[in-house]
Amino acid sequence: MIKLSVLQLRGENIMEKYKEKILNSNYIYEGTILNLRKDKVKLFDEHETYREVVEHSGGVAIIPVTEEGNILMVKQYRIAVDEIVLELPAGKLEEDEDVKLCAVRELEEETGYRPTDIKELFHFYTTPGYSSEKLHLFIANGLKYFGQNLDQGEYIEIVELSPNKIIPNIINGKIKDSKTIIGLLWYLNRDNNNE
Repeated sequence: MIKLSVLQLRGENIMEKYKEKILNSNYIYEGTILNLRKDKVKLFDEHETYREVVEHSGGVAIIPVTEEGNILMVKQYRIAVDEIVLELPAGKLEEDEDVKLCAVRELEEETGYRPTDIKELFHFYTTPGYSSEKLHLFIANGLKYFGQNLDQGEYIEIVELSPNKIIPNIINGKIKDSKTIIGLLWYLNRDNNNE
């Protein structure tokens, strides 16, 4: 059982005192998708240590819902895990790009569908222990097909998943991607999300 202090119950953040102070940063790698830096930090107790941080511009993930209530998914090879992964359509934010326009663009590029209605649900950090990546989750309805517009070197298969197949595919390991699991579980629980 979690016990909350009086300060926590009143909304005061007692964790602020543990905020780390960056003493200096050293960029180890600067790329087109991400940067890697090593920070020297001072801790609350005055000790110093290092943190490795992956800087990422963030991105979007989209739950595209068909007229039948099914979800359009994408299947593609991911070299980082050396597997073909079943995912929600998603993509990286370009510099100064509006998140909603990014979601529409990525959905159309990857699936060929353009929504007549798209809404941001919430955002979350993918792996805050070492990365600054923030993903914005959208739901898209009123899908109209215009044709895929994949980037060079991008090979994607479209899969339509019915809601009753979501949990079995997560449990049996066919869906392993965290943003996809978050989005699909939100979709299954949408009536409880004021949606």
